[in-house]
Amino acid sequence: MEAGKLISGLIKSNRRCLLIFFIYLLNTTASQSQTCPPNIDFETGTFNGWTCYTGFTASVENNNVISLASSSGPVFDKHTMYSAPSAEVDYYGKFPVICPNGSGHSIKLGNARGGGEAEGISYEFTIPANDNSFSLIYHYAVVFQAPNHRESEQPRMEIEIMDVKENRLIDCASFTFIALGTSLPGFQVSSTTDTTTVLYKDWSAVTVDLSGNAGKTIRLMFKTADCTFRRHFGYAYIDVNSECTNSFEGSSYCPDDTLVNVTAPYGYQGYTWYDSSLANVLGNNQKLSLPINFTSGKTLAVRLTPFNGYGCTKTFFTKLTNDLKVTADAGRDTLSCNLNRVPIGTRPMQGLVYEWTPSIGLNNYEIANPFASPQKNTTYIVTTGSLGGGCRTNDTVLVKASLIDTLLVLLGKTDYCLDYGDSSVFIVKPTLSIQWFKNGNPLVGAQQTRYSANSSGTYYADLKNAEGCIISTKKQPIVIEKEQPGITYPIQYAIVNEPITLDARPIGEKVLWDPKTYLDNAISFTPVFTGGQDKNYTIEITTKAGCITVDTQFVKTIKNVELIVPTAFTPNQDGKNDYLRPVLRGVRTVNYFKIFNRWGVLIFETKNPLPGWDGNYKGVFQTTQTIVWMLQCIGLDGREYNAKGTTVLIR
Repeated sequence: MEAGKLISGLIKSNRRCLLIFFIYLLNTTASQSQTCPPNIDFETGTFNGWTCYTGFTASVENNNVISLASSSGPVFDKHTMYSAPSAEVDYYGKFPVICPNGSGHSIKLGNARGGGEAEGISYEFTIPANDNSFSLIYHYAVVFQAPNHRESEQPRMEIEIMDVKENRLIDCASFTFIALGTSLPGFQVSSTTDTTTVLYKDWSAVTVDLSGNAGKTIRLMFKTADCTFRRHFGYAYIDVNSECTNSFEGSSYCPDDTLVNVTAPYGYQGYTWYDSSLANVLGNNQKLSLPINFTSGKTLAVRLTPFNGYGCTKTFFTKLTNDLKVTADAGRDTLSCNLNRVPIGTRPMQGLVYEWTPSIGLNNYEIANPFASPQKNTTYIVTTGSLGGGCRTNDTVLVKASLIDTLLVLLGKTDYCLDYGDSSVFIVKPTLSIQWFKNGNPLVGAQQTRYSANSSGTYYADLKNAEGCIISTKKQPIVIEKEQPGITYPIQYAIVNEPITLDARPIGEKVLWDPKTYLDNAISFTPVFTGGQDKNYTIEITTKAGCITVDTQFVKTIKNVELIVPTAFTPNQDGKNDYLRPVLRGVRTVNYFKIFNRWGVLIFETKNPLPGWDGNYKGVFQTTQTIVWMLQCIGLDGREYNAKGTTVLIR
């Protein structure tokens, strides 16, 4: 099936597109185990051996082009390492961000921002020289939210398996997943969608057949890209299996098992089990249960059929042996602080069962690595055995429970004004060590149970007890301000009975104009004055912390708009009459103030009466002369006013 045919017609036009892939790879052959390439499974918790890329995507002549360049290592929020144990699940599909193959580390490739970004990661390895039946199996879970874009514009994930020497893509191994086309089996609608439909598909598997490539160097590359309109995004979680072997889980069983349970790689559309002759069908599910009299040394085969033609149908073989050994592992003794959950146990193994006692304080007593949060010191016992009932062993772990009183007591106020006699004092209970913080930074010398805040910021304390617990108190914002001196505003002119907006300084949260006469709202920072007489106002401004500032505003009423321009000015820089500017009363805006010289040349123009013209034209101070000015304004009454006259420039 073509790579573009992936998603159902449930996707509506003009919607975001979200593409999420989870991938899990397993190296296996039909006849022998291989040596895993170093850190192909990310189990060192690093990107060692992998090459990371960043770049962008674009639609060029109806073709999608992903352009990548090596980033010389992982890039924040583009190549992200996740480590077990983790209970985190995908927001849309609710499947785990850590691959459920028992891995300790998984990778997130890309992010959920959009913006036309693209990311990549690659790994090169050489197939053993004597192995012509090498295969890869990767698992994926997909989530799509797709707009009505053309195919070349959709977000996507591309997988390339390349013969490096011949620069050749290997057949039945390289393809593209695109948010476009017909449906795949297994898609579901996400329950977390709001107005836009999100479809997701849980874990599925693809077989990559590398048979006939013995001794060749192979490059495995994964790419993710947003849609080309820079609004819709795609990302992937990638993991590689640590066990590069041809044996299925359960092919090695316990001598005291009552059943032999063999498990094939999960996520395929179809499973067909055979005996070694490939003539007799034994089952059609992922797991096959056999009676114990199916003796050791017999060979099984399973044919794996991927979904919708993605990957190759492949038959694997394994030999049954009764030499399974199981060792229970409860993990190291640990400490739980203030009932915080802590991981115990170890990563799960397919084909094994687990049971913890007591179950109190555990999130799940039937898994390999539960989280524990006991209320008191508790010794947990894990019993581990095979699915067939045998090889049962035990191990114990001690989880200590410790509590720190994190109560943060505040004496005084959270908001106050300096010199008003208020304060903010924090108190915590005594413990082994205390460190106070402000805005996330430790305060030097602040290690006592009591701390007085003397400036604005967010405060908290880290508390440590003798058992090693370190807990933070709640964070408390404190606002401490200083009172600002009052000022007198410039005289505000108003036309009799014409509305004009007054403005108080925006230095507080509350304001009160006094008196209220002629004002539409005395508690507004921008009240409207409409009156027939002069009025002097006091303006009381109160900040969040309670500081009070009192300003004054005098409103002068006039009967008409007044435009006054001096008849002479002396721009000699003595600080007196150095600028030519209009004196305006009852004016809302100035459309222009223009000045022309004796030859009619425009030498100055402004829409702001301040500071005015200083007698300079193109860097040259003009000589004594008579200039012509023109003025146009809009009055507070909404009418246009024009004036024209002459002024003498005196040197």
